[in-house]
Order: sequence, then structure tokens, then C-alpha cells
Amino acid sequence: MELRLRLCIISLLLLSSKSTAIQSDHPIISRFQRYLQINTAHPNPQYREAADFILSEAESLSLQSQTLEFVPGKPLVLLKWPGSDPSLPSVLLNSHTDVVPAEHDKWVHPPFSANLDPNGDVYARGSQDMKCVGIQYLEAIRRLKASGFKPKRSVYLSFVPDEEIGGHDGAEKLAESDVFKGLNVGIVLDEGLASPTENYRAFYAERCPMWLVIKATGAPGHGAKLYDNTAMENLLKSIESVRRFRASQFDLVKAGLKAEGEVVSVNMVFLKAGTPTPTGFVMNLQPSEAEAGFDIRVPPTADQESLEKRIAEEWAPASRNMTFRFKQKVSVLDKAGRPILTATDSSNPWWALLEDAVKKANGKLGKPEIFPASTDARYFRNLGLPAIGFSPMANTPILLHDHNEFLNKDEYLKGIDVYESIIKAYASYVDGGRSAVSRDEL
Repeated sequence: MELRLRLCIISLLLLSSKSTAIQSDHPIISRFQRYLQINTAHPNPQYREAADFILSEAESLSLQSQTLEFVPGKPLVLLKWPGSDPSLPSVLLNSHTDVVPAEHDKWVHPPFSANLDPNGDVYARGSQDMKCVGIQYLEAIRRLKASGFKPKRSVYLSFVPDEEIGGHDGAEKLAESDVFKGLNVGIVLDEGLASPTENYRAFYAERCPMWLVIKATGAPGHGAKLYDNTAMENLLKSIESVRRFRASQFDLVKAGLKAEGEVVSVNMVFLKAGTPTPTGFVMNLQPSEAEAGFDIRVPPTADQESLEKRIAEEWAPASRNMTFRFKQKVSVLDKAGRPILTATDSSNPWWALLEDAVKKANGKLGKPEIFPASTDARYFRNLGLPAIGFSPMANTPILLHDHNEFLNKDEYLKGIDVYESIIKAYASYVDGGRSAVSRDEL
């Protein structure tokens, strides 16, 4: 028994030393781990610590830097690698510093330990969403500088707060600012998603949120009484109607007729009804009010007006004593009534440059997609700027916001190769490529 215990201890020590050796032999991975170890989870993200880390890395790369605080306590770090031709529109590499909370007891390793296991997987909240991307930008620039590359276009890097809670105090305020107008941005890169296959994923648009609350009212009654138009009965009719619509959209995805980002998604996120007491809900009383909340995501290719008509006439008709309101509703159309998306055809040279750069880095790019949720890219697309969502993570399970989020170190290093190729291509591009929107229009 004692011998077996000793052997177990020796095995653990060997695994520990192996993990330590991997970290010490790979300073690039160590820098990634240090960033991940800064707890920027809501509701109390350590934004100052994250900003200090980024500024320190920027100093080591001789990048120009400034810290903006559109909202006190929420620093936004903006870095600049000056180009030789400032008349050319610049490249903006955007990433967010915040992450979602983690249920620590559900993880195999502490979510802010950035543990590197023997398989080379780095476990941490933010390893996929999206601290990896922010540091990969910096590592790619480190390599380009070491190679002697000189950009023609200026390259900006923005590390913004609050994306995970809507981005209103981060990217949105940056996009609306005079500071942003002065950057003369021509193309924006932002986050994408991991890919379980060998093909990287790239996104040209995203679904917009319509957070809907439906409320039903009716006369209260005894729990044993059967009568028409109770609040609960009317709400259940609405929920069933919503469920049928959801199923029709999901069937398109299951059949392979549409990608997830191309359909309208609807998911019920809360149900509120009943008469509470200190010991539970009253069982013999039918409530006079009932509410349900739905997270709806609408792609720019959908008819948002028809969906709102469906809500008013089928899901929450006034004839059934029902009302509805939107906690948030983002239009899928721009001010001119056009779908908000980035072109992926010959009219957009930035897309072709991305495809070619990925190929040169020995990567494969899949079919252009609509991002199934929302990112900060929407604030830049709303200005008429091309914005592409891209996170180079192939052969990787999609674990953003999930337990045990991880990214393999080899995939992380490959991603740096890809960004090195993309940044070089974008920063060198001079044929055409003038700003897609005039500064006056911003």
C-alpha cells in the first residue's frame, strides 16, 4: 500500500513537472496564461489589471497606446502601430477584455488558473471567448516586427470592456466617439467562433436580439375551477404557438437547409406566475397575471416586420388579454433600410484578402456565416464599415460560456500564424481599399 502511494505521488510530480516545463519552454503560452489569470468576469471584472497587462505588452512592442474611459472604471485600451501612409484607411483589430462568470465547482481546473494539462489544453474562462484573440493579435505583431515588416496602413488594436453585457460602455461608445472618427478605419476584425472541423469560421453578419416579454392577465379563481381565459391558459397558448414557430426554424437547421445563424431563434428564458408565500406557491389559487420571457435572435436576411406582426397577432393578441414589450430590440436594417452585413463578394476586397491570407498560413476557411448571437462588430457595421468575425480555432469544440472552456496550445500557436498572415496582408494593401464610408457620414 505504501509503495502504491509513493508511485502515485511520483506520477503526480512527473505530470506537474511536465506541465511546468511546457510553460517555461513556451513564453508565448505563458503570456497567454497570465492574461487568462486576470479575473475579468462580471459582475466585478478586474479591468484595471487587464489594462495594465495589455499596456505592458504594448510597451514591450513599442506600440503607441492610450487608455480611454468613456465610463469611469471601465478602461478601454487603444494601441497603434503606425503605417507609412497615413492617408490609407486603417485596420482595427478589436477584442473584449471581459468574460462571463464561471461555476467554479463545475470545472476540472479552476477557471482562472489557466491550467495547462498534459494534452496541451489551456483551461480558463476566456480561452476561447475571447482573450485568445486579443493576445494573438499582439503575438502576431511581435513576429512581424521581428521580421522587419513595416505596415503601410496604420494598425489599431482596441481592448474594450463590457461586450458580455451588451458593449454599451465599450465598443458602442468607441464607435460613437470623435476618437474613432480620427482613426480613419477601413476594416474591422472582431471575434468569431471555434470550429469542430478543420475549417476556420468567418462571419459577415450577426443575428440581432429581440428580447420579448409576453404578459397575460385574467380573473383569479379557485384552483379547482374550470373557466375560460385564465392568465395561465392564455399564456400557455402563446407558449405553444412560439414553440411551433421555434420547431419550424430548428427543423431547417436539422435538415441542413440553413445554418443556425440564418434562421430566427427563439428560446424561452423565464416563466413568472403564481402567488408566492414564505413556504411556496399557493396551490388552490389561479393567478391573475402570468409572464414569459423569450430570447429572440433575428438574422439580417429575415423579415423583422413580419415577425413583429406575428407577435402582435398570434403570440400576444390583445383579444386574449395579452400585452408584450421588448426589453431590447435591435433593428436588422441600417438607416437606409438595407440589411446590416459585410459583403463577401468581389465588392469587398477585405474578404478576398482574408481568404488568401488564411490559405497562405496553411489554413482552410469555411463558407461565410451569420454569427448566431451578437458581438461588438455590429457597432462598426452600423457605421457602414466592413467588419468580419474571425477567431482561428479549428478542431476545437465550441465552449464559449460553457464549463471547462479550453483551447489547445497548438491551435493557439497556429492562430498566431494565421493572424500574422492576415495583418500583413491587410496592412500592405494599397490597391483601392479606400474607406468604405466617408468620415462625414460617421
